Amino acid sequence: MASQPNGGFTRRHRGWLILLAILVGVVLLAAMSRRNSGVLVRSATVARGNIRAVISTNGKIEPQQNFEAHAPANVVIKRVLVHEGDHVKAGQLLLQLDDAQARAMAARALAQLRGAEAGTEALKTGGTREEVLTTESDLVKARTVRDAAQRNLNALRRLQQKGAASLGEVHEAENQLRRADAQQNLLEQKLKARYSPPEVEQVQAQHSEARATYAAAQDVLRNSNVRTPLDGMVYSLPVRNGVFVNTGDLLVQVADLSAVQVRAFVDEPDVGRLSPGEPVEVTWDAVPGRIWKGTVTRVPVELKMRGTRNVGEVIISLPNRDLKLLPNVNVNVTIITAEHRDVLTLPREAVHQDGSKPYVFEIVGGKLRRRTVNVVISNLTQAEVTGLSQGAQVALGAINGQPLGNRLAVRVQ
Repeated sequence: MASQPNGGFTRRHRGWLILLAILVGVVLLAAMSRRNSGVLVRSATVARGNIRAVISTNGKIEPQQNFEAHAPANVVIKRVLVHEGDHVKAGQLLLQLDDAQARAMAARALAQLRGAEAGTEALKTGGTREEVLTTESDLVKARTVRDAAQRNLNALRRLQQKGAASLGEVHEAENQLRRADAQQNLLEQKLKARYSPPEVEQVQAQHSEARATYAAAQDVLRNSNVRTPLDGMVYSLPVRNGVFVNTGDLLVQVADLSAVQVRAFVDEPDVGRLSPGEPVEVTWDAVPGRIWKGTVTRVPVELKMRGTRNVGEVIISLPNRDLKLLPNVNVNVTIITAEHRDVLTLPREAVHQDGSKPYVFEIVGGKLRRRTVNVVISNLTQAEVTGLSQGAQVALGAINGQPLGNRLAVRVQ
C-alpha cells in the first residue's frame, strides 16, 4: 500500500513523461545530426621532408669506347684466336682471314699501278724512251733537210737574178722549204707536248684509279689480320673457324666496359627539363635491388619517332667497374631533375589548379578554407609548397566524390 502514491503519480503523469522522452530524443538526434552534417573527406598534414623531381624512362647500354671489325671482302675465316668474354690487350691478334685472294688482288693492282706510273712519266718526257729517241733522230734529219732546202732556194734566187734559173724553179724551191719547216716544227712540238689535253686527262685518271685500286687491295690484305686497337673485353664474336662471310659482315666487337653509356629515350613533354650534369639512377631487372649512378652528358638536339613515341635521345655516362652491365641490355632510367631537402611537402593530389594559380583546401574549424600556394617542384606523388605552415591539415578529396569548395563543412575520415 505504501507504493501506491508513486504508482498513482506515474499513472497520472504518463503522458507528460512520454512527451518528455520524445523531446530528449529529438534534442539528441539534432545534436548528432549537426555533428555529422559535414562532408566526409580524406586529409593529409603538411610536413617537412625530402622531395625530388624525376623523369622515368627506359634506355639501352652501349660501350663508350668500342672497336668492331667487318669483313673487308667475301672471305673465309681462317683462324679465330679469342672467345667471347676474353680480356684482350691493344695490338692483340683476334682473327686471321684467308688472304690468298687478297694477295692476288694486290698483285694485280700493283701491276696496274706500275703501268699507270709509266704512262704518267711518259707525259712528262713526251713519250717512252724509245719514242723520244726516235723523235729526236727524226728532228735532226728534218733540220738537215730544212737547211738544204734553204740553201737550194738561196742559190736559185741568185741564178734567177742572172737569168740562169726560171721563176717556176724558184717557186718549187720555196715550197720545199715550207714543207721542211712544217716537218721540223711538227717534230719539235712532238718533243715538247706530244699529248693533247684530253689524252693527258685520260692518263692522269688511269693513274688515280690504279692508285686507289692498289690502296684498297692493300687495305684488304692488311685487314686480313684483325687486331684490337684498345684494351677491353670481346663482347661479340659471331664467327668461327672455316665459315664464309660476305663483305661488311660483323666479325668481332671489343670494348672497354669499365665505363659505359646509356642511350635513354625521353618523351617530348619532358625534354625541356633536361640539362647536362643531372644525376641519374639506372636499374636492370636482371639484377634486382642494384642501382648504378651516372650523369647526363648529352641532351637531345632533335626529336625522333620511336614506335608511337616522339622522343629525344639522352646520353648518360655510367661507371661499370664490376662489368655487370653488358652492351645492348635494356635498363630502367631515372633522371633526377631537382632534389630538395627539409622542405614543406604534401601529397600532390591536395593541389588544385585555377589557370596558372595552384591552391589547396586547408581544414580549419571543420570547414574548408581555400589557400593559394606556390608549388616549387613536384613528382608523381608529392609536391613542395610554400604559403602553408608545417602541421596544417589539407583536404585530399571527398569520400563520396563531391566537389570541394571554400567554406564547405567537412569531417575528416
